[in-house]
Amino acid sequence: MLILELAFTSSPERLAARPAHRQRLARLQADGHLVAAGPWADDSGAVLIFDVDRPRLDAIMDADPYYGTSGVRVAGVREWTPVIGLDARGHRHR
Repeated sequence: MLILELAFTSSPERLAARPAHRQRLARLQADGHLVAAGPWADDSGAVLIFDVDRPRLDAIMDADPYYGTSGVRVAGVREWTPVIGLDARGHRHR
């Protein structure tokens, strides 16, 4: 799995692009590529957990203009190996 961390700044462009971005995320979750996503409580950024490899994540990001929108910065991408919880297909890790 990969964790994508975003950092936000105040930007009307970011807020305008958010609804279409969230629709894309809903489709990615329905397809089993996205495990969870959401903003920090203070709206300074967000975390997205993907069950894909890096080339697929890059393709997902390239297809979504949100990641290049003013006010959105990719703060990092890290590989993550969960040992407790569920994967995108609902399988429990033990």
